[in-house]
Amino acid sequence: MELKKPYYAVIFTSLRTPGDQGYAKMAEEMETLAKTQPGFLEMESARDGLGITVSYWESLEAIANWKAQLDHKKAQKQGIGQWYSWYKVRICKVEREYEFNK
Repeated sequence: MELKKPYYAVIFTSLRTPGDQGYAKMAEEMETLAKTQPGFLEMESARDGLGITVSYWESLEAIANWKAQLDHKKAQKQGIGQWYSWYKVRICKVEREYEFNK
């Protein structure tokens, strides 16, 4: 699906602590919740040691509202205390894209 440009990407790169400890359930809940937020466009995620989740948003305001959403704030706090040994967040403006699809 081609998104109307420009739009914004939040790139969340992380390293997990050992064990699940409820992480998978919370990740699923946060994805479901993100999809209901105004300005959310789509999400992609992969994990093989290093985890990368990219969520796409219509505006910086939508991103700020998601960051401040109460259930998301609770998950962020639990992530820092329990699930992540390291993470980095990058916020980027997407002005152009292309793809290959056989």
